[in-house]
Amino acid sequence: MKLKLARRALGDAAVVAVEGELDLFTAPHLREEVRDAIKKDGPTLVLDLSELSFMDSSGLSVLIEAWRLATSEGGCVSLANPQPPVARILRTTGLDRRIKVYPDVASAVAAG
Repeated sequence: MKLKLARRALGDAAVVAVEGELDLFTAPHLREEVRDAIKKDGPTLVLDLSELSFMDSSGLSVLIEAWRLATSEGGCVSLANPQPPVARILRTTGLDRRIKVYPDVASAVAAG
């Protein structure tokens, strides 16, 4: 399994669970899912990263694009429960200062 995505509505937010590895080959799948979620479910998006084991710069690019798209539509993007390797990348790049990170999906949805 490289990447598995599952989308559901929770309150006013679209929650996309991201499982596996987010890299050059799988990033286009998440990009498409994010665009579709914002278009169909509204601009408040929570990405559940609890099962994401790896992310490279292609994944970071998708997160930035998601943030730009959601904010341009009056919404926001939140990240929930990134595992240590992914959290480290978010901290190192400073992306965690631009996109809010929460310990779990419920907290992210409540803050959204």
